[in-house]
Amino acid sequence: MRRVLCCGVHVIVVGCGRVGSGLAISLVAQGHSVAIMDKNARAFRRLKEWEGPRIVGSGFDRDDLERAGAVGADALAAVTSGDNTNILTVRIARETYLIPNVVARIYDPRRAEIYQRLGIPTVATVTWTIDQVRRRLLPDEDVGDWSDPSGQLTLLDRSLPDSWAGRRLSDLEEPGRLSVVAVTRSGVPRLDARDLVGQEGDVLHLAIMTAARKDLDALLEPGAP
Repeated sequence: MRRVLCCGVHVIVVGCGRVGSGLAISLVAQGHSVAIMDKNARAFRRLKEWEGPRIVGSGFDRDDLERAGAVGADALAAVTSGDNTNILTVRIARETYLIPNVVARIYDPRRAEIYQRLGIPTVATVTWTIDQVRRRLLPDEDVGDWSDPSGQLTLLDRSLPDSWAGRRLSDLEEPGRLSVVAVTRSGVPRLDARDLVGQEGDVLHLAIMTAARKDLDALLEPGAP
């Protein structure tokens, strides 16, 4: 049974380097439950006043993952210094524990693109930041980058649900209410979004009127027709 937290979701962060520690602190500040894991106990010195679980172990060891709360977890980020470790960790998280939102940090952008095409969400460190990792982990949380003074127009990013793979992105648009401005695919931004067919891992950059927010949520609901 998936846990329900009054303050947010439960996230496992594998790797307590600069990215992992920063991501964990950021998520806790948002009110989420976070367990952080690293094979080196000294790595936890990056965490100041940390009250959450600190697991000394491996991201592909099931006992260690379960100590971190993998059973019923809502999201997992594998951000160690090893590409193979991160990919294996994410695959176990998704295939064994059915964790719905996962992302792997990949140092080689070419490999990241290959894994993206295989349906494994990845982040190439040369192009994305902690904030972008957080957006992939929590796709249901709208992130408004900019709003006009009236509050009626917002620019925001949303992850494309799997149910939209193979459909034209232009089908999302509603003239005067919702526009697809651009799409980031395999870490590369593109301005020809209206001409593209959706792919797994796409991140949409949208301009939306406040009144159309519920319509957008319905369109991007996982499994929506």
